[in-house]
Amino acid sequence: MPKMKSHTGTGKRVRVTGGGKIVHEPAGKRHKLEGKSSTRTRRLSGTEEISKADTKRIKKLLGR
Repeated sequence: MPKMKSHTGTGKRVRVTGGGKIVHEPAGKRHKLEGKSSTRTRRLSGTEEISKADTKRIKKLLGR
């Protein structure tokens, strides 16, 4: 039986915290920043937790 391989692309985009939560950086802070308000870019900085609906799918991609 072949081994399950972890999805390398997902591994680069998300990380698992010490408590087991999966966090990612929100989209929309790479380009066209002049057109976005400072409030919006501040809100997009940092990390946020993956939604409950996606957690099972992401864990499977990570091989957990």
